[in-house]
Amino acid sequence: MTPTPQSEPGPAAAAAPRPTVTTTADQATIGKSLVIKGEVTGSEALYIDGRVEGSINLAGNRVTVGRNGVVNASVTAREIVVLGKVKGNLTASDRVDIRSDGSLTGDVIAARISIEDGAYFKGGIDIRKGGAPASQGQPAKVNGEVVKEQAVEARA
Repeated sequence: MTPTPQSEPGPAAAAAPRPTVTTTADQATIGKSLVIKGEVTGSEALYIDGRVEGSINLAGNRVTVGRNGVVNASVTAREIVVLGKVKGNLTASDRVDIRSDGSLTGDVIAARISIEDGAYFKGGIDIRKGGAPASQGQPAKVNGEVVKEQAVEARA
């Protein structure tokens, strides 16, 4: 009898779902033709392919602005993904992703941020560990380096 090596992952281990993946059953959608003006709050993930003006507060969840989405609002969530166009400040307790076709004009407060090549970003970045509020007067740090507080404009 030959022993089977334990270090090789089997097909079941490779196909294990990631816990951050949201199924469509757990996610609300604002369709292309919908326009919402006001305050959006709730306790589930949200996909925006339409237009939202005002504020979005989904503190423990993910907000995704789809390719057709246009958001003119402040957004507070655990994770924010920008594929469309956003004008407003973003506050994420975990991360903000601005994808290659995405556009963000506004300030970002998050523990992590990702800006893909080709994305548009104009605003300031405040990196905070775990979404904790930073002390007033203390400069933001990225990888231990002090970040000067100034507007940043990036276009790849």
